Order: sequence, then structure tokens, then C-alpha cells
Amino acid sequence: MALPAIRWFATAVILVCLHIHLSSAIYCDEDDCYDILGVTQSANASEIKKAYYKLSLKYHPDKNPDPDSRKLFVKVANAYEILKDDATREQYDYAIAHPEEVFYNTARYYKAYYGHKTDARAVLVGLLLVLSAFQYLNQWTRYTQAISMVKKSPAYKNRLRGMQLERSGGMTNKKKAIKPKDMKMEEELSKELELQIKGAEKPSLWELLAIRFLLLPYTIGKLLLWSICWFWRYKVKKAPYTWDDARYMTQRCLRISLDAWRNIDGSTRDDLIQRRLWEKPNMEKYMVEMRKESKRRR
Repeated sequence: MALPAIRWFATAVILVCLHIHLSSAIYCDEDDCYDILGVTQSANASEIKKAYYKLSLKYHPDKNPDPDSRKLFVKVANAYEILKDDATREQYDYAIAHPEEVFYNTARYYKAYYGHKTDARAVLVGLLLVLSAFQYLNQWTRYTQAISMVKKSPAYKNRLRGMQLERSGGMTNKKKAIKPKDMKMEEELSKELELQIKGAEKPSLWELLAIRFLLLPYTIGKLLLWSICWFWRYKVKKAPYTWDDARYMTQRCLRISLDAWRNIDGSTRDDLIQRRLWEKPNMEKYMVEMRKESKRRR
């Protein structure tokens, strides 16, 4: 029981020391800003300014040949930058009085000294570029892995063999038809096969976050124009739905994705569109039929 308690106490002491060290280091490193200028914490702005000018003349590299003068001059200038402004001096005094609030003090320091120097637009662009790079790399990895798995499947090999037989006029024997004659021929034939793999499509630059963000105004404008035209055509003029718009309404009523809709048989899709499911009575009738069909299959 004693050993865990000792470890906990030692860890707590280390963390407290680390907090105190970080709280002071973010301003004047290991030193005290007031001690560097040789003034007390209660010194006024005039006293701080006089102390700075006196020390800057003493340690200026042009007037002091000592090799360490440059480092001392930088420390003096840094301490003066912190203490000459009322806001940063107040933050520094708070950090001295509350060394345990290391994360809060660090955040205030970096916000005061670096926040105004960072353009939010540049940060946003950089973030979008990084996320887009990871997105493209992830999609490309998934795509290549899926293609590799498909090429090892019997179905792919059979299609490849069929294309080889078709190209050779059916004269190739079975032993030679199992594999292409060389890697170059296999690569040419494999490019002719359309591999549509759901969930692992070939990555497209148009799908990247950065491109979509750039095209966001165009996308919003296009959507707004489409909504206005839809409202005018079908709500104001009461025009009948076109086949494409009826397809969209049917897909929306069924709450299925475009890929799922495309996987439905063509005759079934035509039947669903002709049912006019966007009208409430027709949709209710269709749902009753689906429930009966589900019970019958059970």
C-alpha cells in the first residue's frame, strides 16, 4: 500500500514542478521578467522603461564586445515587450500568481503573441489541403486493395480468360488461356475490364474536401436555382412531373440511395415510378403490400 502512495506523491510533485516551469518558461524562459530588468513587480511603466533603456545600452552588441551580451540583450528586450503593455503584463502577473493553471496561461500567451500573426484563411486553406491529402491517400489505398483482391478472384480470372479467347479468336488452348502470355498483355486486358467496386471507387479530385469547399458557392447557387425552378414548375404552375423528376420523387419517398436505386431491376423501377408514391394514398397502399409480402415470405 505504501509503494503506490509514494509513486502518486512523486508524480504529483513532478507535475506541479512541471506546471510551474512551463508557466514561467512561456514568457521569460527560466528567468523572471522583473528580475531581468532589475525592477520590482510594483514598478510603474516609467520605471520599467528607464530600466530597459539603461540595460539595452549596456548589453547592446554594438557597444559591448562580450559574446554573451547578445543573449542578454535579447532577454532584456523580451522582458520589456512583456512588461511594457498593460494587457500582457497583467497576464504575466496572473501566470506568476497561478502557476498551477499552466494550460490556461499557455493558451493566453500564444493567443496574445501569435494569434494576431496567424491568418485564419491561411489556416483554413492549410487544414483543407492536409485533410484532402489524407482523404485521397485513404481512398487510393482502399481502391488498390480492392482491385488487388478482385484480381485474385475466380470471376475476374474467368473474365480475363474470356477476353483473351475473344481476342485470339478462340484458337488458344485451355492451358495457355488460363494466363496471359506476358504481364504486358495482362495489364492491357485488365484495363479493359470495368471494375465497379462499391465502397472502393477510384478516387476523384472532384470529391476532395478542398475542391468541394472551393465549389461551395457554385453548389449553393445551383441548388437554390433548382429549388426555385422546382417550386415554380410543380407548385405554382402545377405541371406534371417529368420522368426524371418522378424518379427522384420515388427514390426520395422510398428513402434509398442512388446506388441502391440503380441496383433495382429496370422493370421494377418503372413500376415504382408509375405508382406515384409521392402521393400519400399510393404510398400507404404500397407499404401495406410490402408488409403482406414480407409476412408471406416468412
